[in-house]
Amino acid sequence: MDTSVYYRSKAPFRLGIAGGGTDVSPYADLYGGAVLNVTIDRFAYATIIPTDNGKIRFVHVNDKIVQEYDAAPFIEPAGPLVLQCGIYNRIVRQFNDGKPLSFELTTQMDVPSGSGLGTSSTLVVAILGAFVEWLNLPLGKYDIARLAYEIERIDLGLAGGRQDQYAATFGGVNFMEFLSDDRVIVNPLSIPDNILNEWALNTVLLYTNKRRESARIIEEQMANVKKKNNDSVEAMHRVKEEAFRMKKSLLQNNLGDLGPALNTSWVNKKKMAGGISNPYIDQLYETAIHAGATGGKISGAGGGGFMFFYCPGNTRYAVEEALLALQVGEVYDFEFSQGGLTTWTVNK
Repeated sequence: MDTSVYYRSKAPFRLGIAGGGTDVSPYADLYGGAVLNVTIDRFAYATIIPTDNGKIRFVHVNDKIVQEYDAAPFIEPAGPLVLQCGIYNRIVRQFNDGKPLSFELTTQMDVPSGSGLGTSSTLVVAILGAFVEWLNLPLGKYDIARLAYEIERIDLGLAGGRQDQYAATFGGVNFMEFLSDDRVIVNPLSIPDNILNEWALNTVLLYTNKRRESARIIEEQMANVKKKNNDSVEAMHRVKEEAFRMKKSLLQNNLGDLGPALNTSWVNKKKMAGGISNPYIDQLYETAIHAGATGGKISGAGGGGFMFFYCPGNTRYAVEEALLALQVGEVYDFEFSQGGLTTWTVNK
């Protein structure tokens, strides 16, 4: 084993613009899902340093967590770094003939976990990217995204959808279709730079300072589809329609439609399951609208994390001022990211 080099990767987080939730089974299997998302210049990073000491060491910088194991073909997926354990188990089983690996894996994220930007899935993609770089695995973008999905949803049994893994892998502005039998079609949208720049400048990204647990909301949403809860299912249909509408608006360079479309999407999203909004989130939303935003929504399942608002013209400055005056959230500067998963090798 060559311990004179180390292997790095990064994957971008995403804003879920429209259609979020329709990528979750059983809705996607029964009706087909459609999601519009865009990645931003905030990333999850992973670094693998091969070792020859017969140990596996996981370090997660954000939460100052370190877990160490004896190198083995299987690590019990438990504890706060369950994702790392699940990824290791799949890599060893599928790509290393069941033989254990010895290494140190360090991970870090530019945003808090549980913040609605696809943090868990993006971290999985970044870690997979570092393994792909290290082991020279012959995996394309669809392969990596699908593998990330399988590790989270099947191997580890974590509730959630499909969009995050594909957004982190492909990057940029994507319209994604989710069909039965876990089929996914990623349609990259070619948006001129001037439109992307205007869109980003007109978007206020607010962290609510509240982490949320998306699993409960997603599980309720799944149950609503299984029970054929008409209000919830119809709301998902409307949310999906807004994804198509916003795709058309972007391709026609019509940014003025985004605010009203986001507002319609948000109204319907709140009907998909309980806990998506609350009085605190509603206050933030109304404050932004009264200050000049024409629409916005929670990014992700809901309940907390990041919100974003479309603010045409120069209204973003008044919106930021009004939101910050509440002294409850934090505005994040960002640009849209055109690239997806990136990996590279470094000599020590």
